[in-house]
Amino acid sequence: MTNFWLEPWDERGPALERRANTPEMQAHLGGVESEESIMARHRRIAGNARDGTGSMLLIMVKGEPGPVGSVGFWDREWRGQTVYEMGWKVLPGFQGRGLAAGATVAALGLAAAQRRHRWAHAYPKVGNEASNAICRKAGFELLGATDFEYPKGNPIRCNDWRFDLEEAGGTG
Repeated sequence: MTNFWLEPWDERGPALERRANTPEMQAHLGGVESEESIMARHRRIAGNARDGTGSMLLIMVKGEPGPVGSVGFWDREWRGQTVYEMGWKVLPGFQGRGLAAGATVAALGLAAAQRRHRWAHAYPKVGNEASNAICRKAGFELLGATDFEYPKGNPIRCNDWRFDLEEAGGTG
């Protein structure tokens, strides 16, 4: 795996989002987004960090001046309880190096240390082989397929993967 480190989301985040806003990268995420959508997400991420309901991190690698991906977790109501939802992305030129799986494992450790929720979930589309493989590698348990909306108003079929943060060191 490539050596990487995580840095807090900041003004470099929207630039990363723009670089990832391609048909290839957005194929499982509802398609290419508008600039307004990118900036609205940036504001949500900043708000989550301020109020303690989530953390988005930039994936950095040696020799690259800017982030090559992101990983994070945020509060979501799911089946009657508050859990963390997790998400990640790695730019195409940096995929296949273990960055997404390694960064996801690191982010799960940070989520567990928050001691806010017992469970973290990830909801990759059933056909998104790469993201489903990351869930397996990171130690998530597959609960099965479920209906989901992403983006809001766009129904999709996803796998519900769950990770026990309490076992990872948090108390929920």
